[in-house]
Amino acid sequence: MDEMLKESGLSTWGQFQEKLINYVSNPELWTGLLFTVIKIILIFVAARVIIKVAEKALQHMMMARDKGPIKFDARRSKTVGKLVGNIITYVVNFIMILMILSQFQVNLGPVLAGAGVVGLAIGFGAQSLVKDVITGFFIIFEDQFAVGDVIQVGNYKGTVEEIGLRVTRVKSWTGEVHIIPNGTIVQVTNFSVNNSLAVIDVSVSYETDIDFAMKILEDTVKTFYDTNVDMVKQPEVLGIHTMGATEVTLRITAECKPNQQSGVARKLNAEIKKAFEANGIQIPYPRMITYHRTEKAES
Repeated sequence: MDEMLKESGLSTWGQFQEKLINYVSNPELWTGLLFTVIKIILIFVAARVIIKVAEKALQHMMMARDKGPIKFDARRSKTVGKLVGNIITYVVNFIMILMILSQFQVNLGPVLAGAGVVGLAIGFGAQSLVKDVITGFFIIFEDQFAVGDVIQVGNYKGTVEEIGLRVTRVKSWTGEVHIIPNGTIVQVTNFSVNNSLAVIDVSVSYETDIDFAMKILEDTVKTFYDTNVDMVKQPEVLGIHTMGATEVTLRITAECKPNQQSGVARKLNAEIKKAFEANGIQIPYPRMITYHRTEKAES
């Protein structure tokens, strides 16, 4: 009895091996697999080409729109272009995945139906994701900020690199990239919408002729304005701002292009220092005050 079972098992295993060898050595199998792999590669390459062509077409459309007779907001055009590019990428990748699945004889009807049910479940469960998408839509629709703007969201300040449907990428001036979910953006400060104002305070000693110092400042800022492209109009020397214990502070204001006030202030401070040195005007140094104690002579 045991020998019969043993022979039966060996016979079954031999049949399985024979079928496996016949299946693996079947040239039709490898031909079909080769064609499937080639189709998948072609689908993948076609998807990449479509995405690249769409990006180039969007760039061309944005350039043609900027050069057209009707001028549009370049900030908003750039933002919408990036958003449309992201949507095209998502759609093409989704279609590519469906086409690859179809090469493996996967019935796409149940897959799409299941995806719809899963999407509905995600919509109920992932409320934060839905909030991010809705907030991102209103950020773009209301033009709160655009790609290239300098903004501050909470403790993060930097240049907007990308506004997506779910997250916004902000790059700080030191190189860090902050990825902020749109749903968490409650309050945002945009530094790139209106012109900025540079405020420069210059201190001179009490011995300085104030009228002469203001004349030097006026000539300096006028010369600086003629050579600087980041200022909107000529700086104004407002006059005496404060009088301290050892110095008189003169204030200058300069209207600059958006987010350029810091660079203008640094360069203007350097020019003022050179002008003061050339005209003998000294910036006050801290003075040490000495107190003398008098003692009454003992009677």
